[in-house]
Amino acid sequence: MTNTEQDRWSRVKSRLRTTVGEDVYTSWFARMDLESVHDESVHLSVPTRFLKSWIQAHYTDRVLSCWQAEMPEVHRIDLTVRSAIRAAAPVKEVAAPIEARPVMRSEGRPAELRSFATAPVSANHDALGGSPLDPRLTFASFVVGRSNTLAHAAARQVAEGRRGDPVMFNPLYIHAGVGLGKTHLLQAVTWAGNSGSERKVLYLTAEKFMYGFVAALKTQTALAFKEALRGIDVLVIDDLQFLQGKSTQAEFCHTLNALIDAGRQVVIAADRPPSDLESLDDRVRSRLAGGLVVEMASLGEELRLGILKSRVAAARVHHASFDVPEEVLDYLARTITHNGRDLEGAINRLLAHSKLNNQPVTLEMAEREVRDLIRPQEPKRIKIEDIQRVVARQYNVSRSDLLSSRRTANVVRPRQVAMYLAKTLTLRSLPEIGRRFGGRDHTTVLHAVRKIEALVAKDTALSEEVESLKRQLQE
Repeated sequence: MTNTEQDRWSRVKSRLRTTVGEDVYTSWFARMDLESVHDESVHLSVPTRFLKSWIQAHYTDRVLSCWQAEMPEVHRIDLTVRSAIRAAAPVKEVAAPIEARPVMRSEGRPAELRSFATAPVSANHDALGGSPLDPRLTFASFVVGRSNTLAHAAARQVAEGRRGDPVMFNPLYIHAGVGLGKTHLLQAVTWAGNSGSERKVLYLTAEKFMYGFVAALKTQTALAFKEALRGIDVLVIDDLQFLQGKSTQAEFCHTLNALIDAGRQVVIAADRPPSDLESLDDRVRSRLAGGLVVEMASLGEELRLGILKSRVAAARVHHASFDVPEEVLDYLARTITHNGRDLEGAINRLLAHSKLNNQPVTLEMAEREVRDLIRPQEPKRIKIEDIQRVVARQYNVSRSDLLSSRRTANVVRPRQVAMYLAKTLTLRSLPEIGRRFGGRDHTTVLHAVRKIEALVAKDTALSEEVESLKRQLQE
């Protein structure tokens, strides 16, 4: 590169800095280098594909006009990724020209996210910015029953929305145990949203969100990552319980607030309600609880039968002769109660056995093949709110009394019993229990637990009271 070219490049950068402002220049153009100038073309490079895509989408005319102020004969700028230029690889990246043309509104997001938001499923779907989608997980294949009616209706409402429509509930927060259909609904929302080009829908697992944020920090493109996420119309986050790290959680909180405040839709799924996500910041839990929180309950027998029939029908698309007698379906629906994935696994086993051994499906064969999927009934999931309600009723005090700072004997003992039951009947930690009992310190909870343990060992009446409360809560 000649001294003249270098001087021109310095003046172009100075003009660009004045045009876009110091902050924008530092974020997007500080690491842009001049490679060469040839006839009517200027060859520039940046270190990442992400920067290249964003600059092409947002700053086409500005870069070109700054160069034309120095060299009126320039009509084209080739922008490439630096690693592709300097690596001694046999195949180099083809430079994408920046032409003098208006930047359309639909191009206001990085190419990776734009492609993800509008493209059908493809082999490189994961590389386009979002987590992979399963083509089977659509609204058409989702079986609706009493336990998931509200969650399904809310998800459909979100999926059928249009850009500019008022957001009815934000965020939509769906929680349920493993295999009850959370991911199916979230991916169905994404598929439905991406079927048209009007709205940009991005589906991310919490792990993918964390990976993207950390990678952006390492490559010094965190601002680009943030702006890209906040340009999405519908952000779908799955498995939020796995979101870890203070900086990542803080960024998630800022993104959540920015999207909701801008009227963009956020859909989230986790395995527990917001109040039970102990690892999350209080501000995040509060914002999540402020939307529509929907629980998908355990699958009833009727719904399990519907899921089985749906899976058999799907299998028949590729295996027309596959048939499962009604008595076998009834048996499976009655005995496999844990989750929907076990039901799908049962059908897959019957299909494999029938095809590989060339035998019809019978009740005897089904009993033999799915033995390990028949699990003992899980104990009832007890919530701290349930414990507080039952204890308050038993001791004739109010729930607000248990959460208050009152120290009278008729309140202290029930409060200690409730804390003891919360520790022994739930998986909640001492700090979480303390927060749920009026913001008390974990040492207060520990003292209550030890106190009741000691009294139960020697006070028969109290021991019987505690056992009675346990039975009421487990019924």
